[in-house]
Amino acid sequence: MSSPVDYALAVDRYLAASPLGGGSRRVYRIALTTWAWAVVDRTPPPGAGRRGAEPPAVPLALLDTPQAAVRLAAAFAARSAAVGARTANRELSILAGAVGWWRQQGWLSVDPVAGLRRLPVERRAESEARLDAEQVRAVFALPAPLREQTLWHLLYETGGTIERVLALDIDALDLPGRRVREHGVRGLSWGDGSAALLPLYTLGRVAGPLFVTGRGRLSYRRAAEVFTAATRPLDPRGRGWTLRRLAAAGRAGE
Repeated sequence: MSSPVDYALAVDRYLAASPLGGGSRRVYRIALTTWAWAVVDRTPPPGAGRRGAEPPAVPLALLDTPQAAVRLAAAFAARSAAVGARTANRELSILAGAVGWWRQQGWLSVDPVAGLRRLPVERRAESEARLDAEQVRAVFALPAPLREQTLWHLLYETGGTIERVLALDIDALDLPGRRVREHGVRGLSWGDGSAALLPLYTLGRVAGPLFVTGRGRLSYRRAAEVFTAATRPLDPRGRGWTLRRLAAAGRAGE
C-alpha cells in the first residue's frame, strides 16, 4: 500500500482496516480529526463546533518532525484541562493506535506520542460526588444564559434525571401548578427558582422541545459541555463540575 500524503487519508485507511463498529468508528474519527489541529499548532473549535468544523489540511510527514511531539504534548495537556483526564487519555490511546498502525505500514519512521503518558484518573465516586449547598448557590449565581439557568434550576428542583428533564416538551408543563403533566409515572414538580424562570424562558412558545438549540432539542452532550465550561471558575482544580453532580444534589434534597 502506497504511503498517503495527507493525514486525513491516513485516518481513512486506518479506520477502514480497523475492526470497529459504526459508533466506535465515528468516535475514533472525531478524536483523530481533533489531533489534526494540534499537528499544525492550532486549537480546535470548542464543544459541538469541533465536530462540524473543517479540519486543517495536514501532511502526514509532519508527524515525523521533532515539532510534532512538542505540539502533541501541549495539545494533550490542554485537552486534559478542558475535558478531564479520562477523555484526554482515551483520545491519546486512539492516536497511539493509529500511529502504531501507520508505522507498521512504513508511513512514519518515528513515534511522536512515545513520550506521552496517560494521566491519573480520579475515582469516579470522588469526581461524581454531588455538589453541596454552597456550590449549588454558586452555580445559580453564575451569569449564565436563561436557557442554562432554567435547565439547572429545573434539574436541581425536580430531582429528575438529566435525560428526563431534557426530554420535556413545553405542552407538558403545568406552569401554574408547578408540575409536569405525565400519565402512569410520578410527575415532576419544581420550586420557586424554576417557577420564576420558566414563564420567561417559554414566552411565546406553546409546543415543541423545552430545551432547544439551533438544530433542535438540546442534547445531553451539549448541556454537559456548557455546564462544565461555565463552572470551571468555581472549581479549585480549574476543570469545571459535571451536570451529573448537580442532578445528584437535587435528588439528595428530595
